Amino acid sequence: MAVLSSHLLNGVDGTHAGEVTITLIQIAADGARSVVFEGQSDQGGRFQHEVPVAIDAGYEMLIASGAYFAGRDITVTGRQILSEIVIRFFMPDPDARYHIPVIMSPNSYSCWWSS
Repeated sequence: MAVLSSHLLNGVDGTHAGEVTITLIQIAADGARSVVFEGQSDQGGRFQHEVPVAIDAGYEMLIASGAYFAGRDITVTGRQILSEIVIRFFMPDPDARYHIPVIMSPNSYSCWWSS
């Protein structure tokens, strides 16, 4: 099985983003969507999950950033318009590690892939 992991960082104050809900959805070649797992980042902003990979499928990681920031006492200029972060990707090697760190803010995010 592949291993999907992430480290979520709060880009407003530089802290780890703990207790953020993450949902992984598999998107089949025909477009059918199914939830693979739903979980939360730990207090250190990390999560790791084993994933049974379908080679011909795409994946979508949904990060509930809006709910996370709504529960924080931070100053936001303007309105918060970003409710979740959506990252679409493939996992071509069913036995690999896929680590996708994310720096998130109320209206923006940055992510990258590392093995």
